Amino acid sequence: MTSTKESANAIASGIRSHQQLIDGEWVAAASGQTFDDINPYTGEVFARIPASGAADAKRAIDAAEKAFPAWAKLGARARQALFLKAADIVERRADELVSIMALETGASNAYSRFQIQWSAGLLRQAAGYPYLSGGEIVPSDTPGVFAMAIRKPLGVVAGISPWNGALALGLRTVVSPLACGNTVVLKPSEEAPICAGLVIGEILHEAGFPAGVINVITHAPSQIGPIADELFESRAVRAYNFTGSSATGSMLAARAGKHLKRIALELGGYNPMLVLHDADLAYSVDTAIFASFFHQGQICMNTRKILVARPLFDDFLERFVERAKALKPGDPTNPATKIGPLINDQAVAKVRDGIASAVALGARVVAGGNHNGRCFEPTVLVNVPTNAPIYCEEVFGPVVLIEPFDDEQEAVQKANGSDYGLSASIMSRDAWRAITLAGQIEAGMVNVNGPTMGGEPQIPFGGVKDSGWARFGRWAIDIFSDLHLVTVSEQKRHYPF
Repeated sequence: MTSTKESANAIASGIRSHQQLIDGEWVAAASGQTFDDINPYTGEVFARIPASGAADAKRAIDAAEKAFPAWAKLGARARQALFLKAADIVERRADELVSIMALETGASNAYSRFQIQWSAGLLRQAAGYPYLSGGEIVPSDTPGVFAMAIRKPLGVVAGISPWNGALALGLRTVVSPLACGNTVVLKPSEEAPICAGLVIGEILHEAGFPAGVINVITHAPSQIGPIADELFESRAVRAYNFTGSSATGSMLAARAGKHLKRIALELGGYNPMLVLHDADLAYSVDTAIFASFFHQGQICMNTRKILVARPLFDDFLERFVERAKALKPGDPTNPATKIGPLINDQAVAKVRDGIASAVALGARVVAGGNHNGRCFEPTVLVNVPTNAPIYCEEVFGPVVLIEPFDDEQEAVQKANGSDYGLSASIMSRDAWRAITLAGQIEAGMVNVNGPTMGGEPQIPFGGVKDSGWARFGRWAIDIFSDLHLVTVSEQKRHYPF
């Protein structure tokens, strides 16, 4: 970490120093310390970021708590206008945001453009949420009693956003709570503090969200402890929204549960694709290549295992391997680059070790397996034994397993042979047959004749098993609001004593 004086020297060298958003003001960390935000492709310092601690978290929580009453009372039309304006700002800043995502997260032009489109759509979808949380009339068995179930915002919501879909998932972390009338403290991943947090604060601040409604605090790597303690121990924080790994999600759920607070979790995935005997082979290969290697395999919905009907297996594998070998990772700032670097050296080591352990147990690498710095080749494994960790555990990188199956129930069994249950895909010319099989897949989302990745902001996004709970889109209204019952007695009641 560095002092503010050292940060001034960094500005002179062309490295931009950022501030965090607390109570409508852009401020440094209370300690004056910063940390280096690293470009994953070059390994060079991209920016300097406030290294916050407990004092900053408490100030952000206090600001959100103070702003809550007025924000909760704000009319639906006024809130809607803010979200629509924010969507326009995202589109206006598109080229700039694409550049930032490439430099900070290694996102290709295609993935960054997708996030821009998705984010603007999310904000416009959320603009209607304030009109959806009105509640309902509940019939009463008591004569003369009128009962109303009314939805009300919770209060302060803490959002913890990931680095891998930084802009889109960062906005998803805050949009539903805000639309329901809550105020938010957003803590982005230290791997993408700008894209997953600070730039979101900029967009919403420019759109006119009142001071304290959205607060963004950042911390240095391995320094989350004091901030997490404030967020989870404060009685003012009523709920949490987390997207990230299943291991971290489990720990956070335990902390939230200790204080009887709710938490929305969107976690990891081990997403199978089933290629049935009647599938369109060429289209299946196209879909599988995209779903396996988009964003270097660093999306929770990337395909991790492809199960192919045995009559198609050899032909599918040959075509898929040829396509995988043709994909060359490179500089994400080049619009022609399809896949960029992994986020950090730890990610490279995890992918490398996962492949090595599988090979040691008998797996065979038929494409890729090597890396140049953080650029990892698209890798295809066959003959992976069931006792290899990579057979059912998520390796967050450009690695996919391919294996044959003899009948559809065997394929379903293999597809369900993981603790995860986020997404799945079934390729078949018989859509109704595929839909029937989809009902047997243990996943929150199953796409027939499409990739394991689904990217529309209005869908009920989420998983089962170790992939989390809760759903996003308009279904998140149930999570981020409380249901209050109000009854009115039109006449005096009669009591037994």
